[in-house]
Amino acid sequence: MFNNNKILVVIPARGSSKVIPRKNMRLLYSRPLIFYSIRTAKLSQYVDDVVVTTDDSEIALLAEKFGASVIRYTNLVEEEPVSLDALVHNAMIQKEKLTFDEYDIVITLKPTSPLLKTQTLDKTIEKFEDFSIDSVVTVVDDRHLNWGYDEDNKRYFPLYIKRVEKELLPKSFKETGAILATRRSFVHEDSRLGTNIDLVELSREESIDIVNKEDWIVAENYLQKKRVAIIVNAYEEIGTGHIDRCLSMASKFVFHDILFLIDENHPLGIDILKKYNYPFDVYDGEDELFEKLRRFHTQIVVNDILDTSSEYILKLKNEGYFVVNFEDLGVGSEFADVVFDSLYEHDSSQKNIFSGYKYYILKEEFYFQPQKIITDEVRNVLIFFDGSDLDNLTGKVLNSILATNYQGRINIILGLDYPNKEEFVSKIESNPAIQVYTNVSDISEFIFKADIIFTSAGKTTYDICSLGVPTICLSRDERELTHVFCSEAAGFINLGLGVNVDETEIGEQFVSLVNNFDQRIEMNKRMLSIDLKNGFDNISSTIKAEYRRFKLRK
Repeated sequence: MFNNNKILVVIPARGSSKVIPRKNMRLLYSRPLIFYSIRTAKLSQYVDDVVVTTDDSEIALLAEKFGASVIRYTNLVEEEPVSLDALVHNAMIQKEKLTFDEYDIVITLKPTSPLLKTQTLDKTIEKFEDFSIDSVVTVVDDRHLNWGYDEDNKRYFPLYIKRVEKELLPKSFKETGAILATRRSFVHEDSRLGTNIDLVELSREESIDIVNKEDWIVAENYLQKKRVAIIVNAYEEIGTGHIDRCLSMASKFVFHDILFLIDENHPLGIDILKKYNYPFDVYDGEDELFEKLRRFHTQIVVNDILDTSSEYILKLKNEGYFVVNFEDLGVGSEFADVVFDSLYEHDSSQKNIFSGYKYYILKEEFYFQPQKIITDEVRNVLIFFDGSDLDNLTGKVLNSILATNYQGRINIILGLDYPNKEEFVSKIESNPAIQVYTNVSDISEFIFKADIIFTSAGKTTYDICSLGVPTICLSRDERELTHVFCSEAAGFINLGLGVNVDETEIGEQFVSLVNNFDQRIEMNKRMLSIDLKNGFDNISSTIKAEYRRFKLRK
């Protein structure tokens, strides 16, 4: 009841449908279509009664199971279906006879608008606080540069005066049909509208009206939409690989609401997020992080912050979130719902952990690069150690190559936080064969053009492998030594921990590879035999399966 007005919601649901047979009973994201409108009405804080008027016994049974009462009707003439006005009027009269009472406001709620929110229904009812309002109709913004057609002259003509951006056009609305609410005195067999009408504007999502199969697909995607908070780190010591992966994931989460959350002390990551225009927020400390998660009404939390503690993950679980972690070797990984680690193999007895190259997400640019064709001559060498490169493996490799009297081009990509960058560049700027780059956005181009690459045993090896470029790896730390993918079996030469490898050994290995065309061919073949383009699909299907189990457990 609202302001002493007794409110009836009528949901008209025919059994027949030409475009989508038995539409109102078909499962839309695991629920019959009729379920959604009944739920919307039943959750309202103002609605007194919900009635489904139908000509179908199966719909009637479902409606009663979902908590609505039912008014049955039949077509007097099969070729002429009962009008919607007549159906609503009849349902109102029959319901009033059953309750021995009269309603004040009668609302028609279409079962083909499954994305309509209860808050919108309540907002519609609240319009009747103004006693001058007779009826309220839901609409959607329909501003467009429209054209008409002159039948007499067989010509098209514009229905606008001036071509401007959509936002600058005069407001124009289209009825969605989702809600038509009216005072009882205006409900007749041939009309449900009063004279003074107000509108409630819907979002594009809520305005979806299922008429055809395309509408059904769109609605089902919307119903599967989740609110995903991605907590990510990017700073000097760990580089930008984590945020790159999360951005690649986010680009594929088209139908989900995404919010990036990043520590306010990580300006490197913040600057990157600003460029990509994704919604993001910063936090200072765990308490503020959890407050922002609650405010976003988070359903899924993605952590790409390396090792986690059990206290942190259990706190997330106690909030009811589904937790997905990446590259987590901490004790918190035991309590996450899913852990993905493409770099480091885990104990296979941990059922929540999925590791190996199958779960690596390539950057979009690598999907469109051609595969490397190995040539007899090595003309281009790339040196690329992402991150801070604190042990200066870049300099060690460069010195090793120069000592061999190699005459080709050397491209060097320095991490954003490479120490003493200016000093390094000043030492080699007189050598025209060496070119130094920073803040590279098209790394796939550099990798593809290289004939031999020197890099660390990290995520970059997957990108390289997808193109098939012969590569020599030096691990930056003990953690990278456990990256089993970076091996001879996958087409790599792995020299081990970089600080323990002397320049002579690096130079000898380089010369050997330059002079061994067959070895480079074999490395290329081994790399290209590995499928790295389905990582996101593998992750997505795993998350869907585990999330389904998570919901069942709840």
